[in-house]
Amino acid sequence: MRAGGAVGLRILLPWVLPFGLLAVWQMLSVTGTVPAAIVPAPSDIWHAARELIDRGELQHDIFVSLRRVAVGFGIGASAGLLLGVFVGLFELARELLDRSLQMIRTIPHLALVPLMILWFGIGEEPRLILVAMGSLFPVYINTVGGIRNVDPKLIELGRSYGLGRIALIWSIVVPAALQPILVGIRYALGVAWLTLVVGETIASRDGVGYLVQNARELLRIDIIVLAIILYSIAGWLSDLVTRLIEHRLLRWHPNYVTQGKS
Repeated sequence: MRAGGAVGLRILLPWVLPFGLLAVWQMLSVTGTVPAAIVPAPSDIWHAARELIDRGELQHDIFVSLRRVAVGFGIGASAGLLLGVFVGLFELARELLDRSLQMIRTIPHLALVPLMILWFGIGEEPRLILVAMGSLFPVYINTVGGIRNVDPKLIELGRSYGLGRIALIWSIVVPAALQPILVGIRYALGVAWLTLVVGETIASRDGVGYLVQNARELLRIDIIVLAIILYSIAGWLSDLVTRLIEHRLLRWHPNYVTQGKS
């Protein structure tokens, strides 16, 4: 029972603060302490969400935003991982690519929005490219850092066991660098959602960003707050999935080993 109670407490504890704040928010709204013209009550936001769901708009916009993040993040993270592996493993690739990539990294990718519109119009391409650019460099930086910070003693140990170059990379370098790489992927997912917020303001006709733009024109504060909540939930779920993958891939690591029964 004690073990079951501890597990239940671990599950419930993270939700105490969010639901507590939600209850206080509802109470302040009902009593009029916080006017609805400033921040609507949670019940009003829920009612607005139900209206959008009944019309089929909310689920469509959520799906569109998820698709944009998935495609843009997939492209950017894959490119960052590939470049990071080459630069981290090969000195020639580092000399050839790293300085140029570091210079590009310092350019705020959101400042490229006007150029994206001029080059690609107002279709899907600017949004996907922006999300990809936002996702690329966190993965690249962490991949390079993870590979180059592998303990040389581990590499020497692998060589002493007769491992070839490919086996050495797969058996020693990749596992040792996996933790910082996954941290970069988690951070890149957050940047991807942040970028999408701006990207969906580019003459968009669907997506959660469009929902915000339309709500602003109609002075629907409840829908604007709903969209903010949706972005926060999407970011949390993305991070949760990444953490589950992280625990799965790093189950051999001492910091990720599930504690046994005491």
